[in-house]
Amino acid sequence: MKIFSEKNLHLTYCTNIHPGEDWSQVFANLQQYIPSLKKKLSPNKPFGIGLRLADAASRELLQGNTLQKFKSWLKEHELYVFTLNGFPYGGFHLQVVKDKVYAPDWSKQERLDYTLRLAQILSELLPEEMEGSISTVPLSYKPWFESDRSQAEVTSSATIHIAQVVAQMVRIRAANDKVLHLNLEPEPDALLENAEEVIKYFEKYLLPIGGAYLAKNLGIPQPAAEVLLLEHVRVCYDTCHFAVEYEDPASVFERFAAAGIQIGKIQISAALKAQIPQHKSERLLLKDRLQPFAESTYLHQVIARHADGKLQHYQDLGSALSFLEESTACEWRTHFHVPLFIDDYQVLRSTQDDIVTVFELLQNNQICNHLEIETYTWEVLPPEMKVDIAASIQREYEWVLWKLQTINSQKLVVSR
Repeated sequence: MKIFSEKNLHLTYCTNIHPGEDWSQVFANLQQYIPSLKKKLSPNKPFGIGLRLADAASRELLQGNTLQKFKSWLKEHELYVFTLNGFPYGGFHLQVVKDKVYAPDWSKQERLDYTLRLAQILSELLPEEMEGSISTVPLSYKPWFESDRSQAEVTSSATIHIAQVVAQMVRIRAANDKVLHLNLEPEPDALLENAEEVIKYFEKYLLPIGGAYLAKNLGIPQPAAEVLLLEHVRVCYDTCHFAVEYEDPASVFERFAAAGIQIGKIQISAALKAQIPQHKSERLLLKDRLQPFAESTYLHQVIARHADGKLQHYQDLGSALSFLEESTACEWRTHFHVPLFIDDYQVLRSTQDDIVTVFELLQNNQICNHLEIETYTWEVLPPEMKVDIAASIQREYEWVLWKLQTINSQKLVVSR
């Protein structure tokens, strides 16, 4: 839904929280949850959807008149789609996902074909005079590669595929004047996991290699091709992921802007963090508190920060816990998307403060206009945290709206 008209911000939640890989399951979830949420949160205005489509659903939606029927349903209920989650390609619920979430990576033809379908779908669904975003895998996953050379080969191949998506987006814009952008979503242990790696990728691979491909494909000079790449390839800034990397939002936004890199979507999510106590008994208590979050479905990367600022990575919380008692770090942060509206988890805290900082920055800067709530872990939360999913989604929205309105009101008071 559109919030703060003068800023043209659109807020939604990502439907990846609902199980379902084929279109019939996806549509059933939309029918079950979206109209009632709209009635409560946006009764008199159109309500936006952050649509997650797996590969299977993307294929089915383009068959027959399925897409047209969906468009009619959206119109009937005053709904619109402005962003797609194209990160998870296949199964994402009720099964072990872990590092399979990155497969196929951007070096594979399957990832390219899937994303081209998403661009076609979004170009059909996107309202006039609105940009459309597709978030995607940050190229690949570091632990899959044994050498820098193999990483470089995959990165080069991935870049050509991304440039092919941009070529399609350029053609879509020429045909119907709709602007789409692909948003790489950095996260811990991916080939792109922090601001420095994103900037290096754009400078070393995307602009020179992707630019050369796009220039030849479109028959334009390379400088013009590079401008198109910067328009259609952006960053999905997930507040959980960057918080786990201990990156200050203001610094990241400034560095991206200086490099000409745009943020196309901000995913609003919170991670777990914990100060590491000195006494063994307190560490054992912390370990017990973290243990329920070491579940078997998703990767929950841990990054420990030492007093000198050095960062230490663990691939998953389950394996990291065996090192907690002897850790010399002062803080651990864990990639586990916890509810936004809770800050204190008894011994544990969330990175909610980073979300608030991002909201404050949004008040004074046109960073981007796509905001997407992305707490997808409701099924795997510890039992005492599991509550009704519809009520939880509504509460997430209400917290975000309350916080944004509070910050906006404070700004108005100060400016008087």
